[in-house]
Amino acid sequence: MADASDSDAGAGAQPRDDPSLLPFATFSLSLSVRAPAAPTLASVPSTIHLPTQISTLAVCLHPSSAAAPSSSRRPTRLNSAASSVISPLPASTPGLSRSFPSGAPAAAGRRRTLVWFRADLRIHDHEPLHAAAGASSSLLPVFVFDPRDFGKSPSGFDRTGPYRANFLLDSVSDLRRSLRARGGDLVVRVGRPEVVIPELALAAGAEAVYAHGEVSRDECRAEERVRKAVEKEGVDVKYFWGSTLYHVEDLPFRLEDMPSNYGGFKEAVKGLEVRKVLEAPEEVKCVPMKNVLEPGDIPTLSELGLTAPPAMPQDSKPAVGCTLIGGETEAMERLKKFATECCMQPNKAGKDNTRGSMYGANFSCKISPWLATGCLSPRFMYEELKKHATRAPKNGDGTSDAGTNWLMFELLWRDFFRFITKKYSSAQKTSEVATGCTPAPALA
Repeated sequence: MADASDSDAGAGAQPRDDPSLLPFATFSLSLSVRAPAAPTLASVPSTIHLPTQISTLAVCLHPSSAAAPSSSRRPTRLNSAASSVISPLPASTPGLSRSFPSGAPAAAGRRRTLVWFRADLRIHDHEPLHAAAGASSSLLPVFVFDPRDFGKSPSGFDRTGPYRANFLLDSVSDLRRSLRARGGDLVVRVGRPEVVIPELALAAGAEAVYAHGEVSRDECRAEERVRKAVEKEGVDVKYFWGSTLYHVEDLPFRLEDMPSNYGGFKEAVKGLEVRKVLEAPEEVKCVPMKNVLEPGDIPTLSELGLTAPPAMPQDSKPAVGCTLIGGETEAMERLKKFATECCMQPNKAGKDNTRGSMYGANFSCKISPWLATGCLSPRFMYEELKKHATRAPKNGDGTSDAGTNWLMFELLWRDFFRFITKKYSSAQKTSEVATGCTPAPALA
């Protein structure tokens, strides 16, 4: 810029110290004779080094180079060992690409967040989904079928039976339909989460992974494996609590100091407020799927190594699980039916309002399967029954519970078992860290 100014001043045959020559005139002349340089991609490397576990990604930061590939660039290939772990179903597991559509760079504006669905197959009252939608420009909802959850246990029993697996497939399919109805989608993969989740996060350019935390030992170990693998790639991980009526952060005691009997737990949480239900998002802005990654197919029972159960056993009586349909939509219908039946029935509870007020098929709400898979939030269930209680027949004292007191009693029992399981899982993890003992890896 200075050289151009000097030459221009000399060409005008005026001395540099002439007071009639204003500084801004020289600067303006310099801009007029100096054309702006065209932007280049010289600063962008033509190749990028990816970790070995991301071998299924095709790096194509320069689309123009596809027509004339350089001899120094070789497409990465997935070796047979990694293929058996990441994608045991070749026909149903699509490839990935690291490129992004024009106008959708990897880190434009707010960050992208991968939402890992686990035993929370719903969009209502889903804190990871709610938090990610509020803090991110786009989301990548993901569900992973872990092969270690199927097959035989060390004792010879099925880890997941055909009825439960079919219920899970229904629930995942329903979740995908709900996300698509809101403009999003659900990416489905078969493989180990500690391999698949970081791979998808890098493919989509995600800067964070959000998920619900669980309580059992194996689930907590899976969370730690995913955390280590994802953070190793420079991606943040955050786990949320959302499987109980009461939030773990609202308990009047530390989890390690939790009473070991239900009576003590019930007394300690008496009067505790239930958090408000988070509304389902009206719109889900997902990472553009085109040219980035494919949603993938939901596997079948046979692809998971299971045989479809007969619709009618030999005794001509339908099995309990064969008539259950998984998914959030079915859970809402069941809850609505149960709440309606409660409102039409007189209160039959005992003096403690904990027994005798069970209505519905076979005197039970029959909603446990949907609670277990997270198709229904316990807080949402409680709030909905409270709303219906206002239309229920009144008791002798002018009040009405419409079964909500009994339901509260049952949900408290459920909370107690989940909190106590988490307590001892955390204690076992602390012991393993202190002694330096690491558990043996689970068999595939």
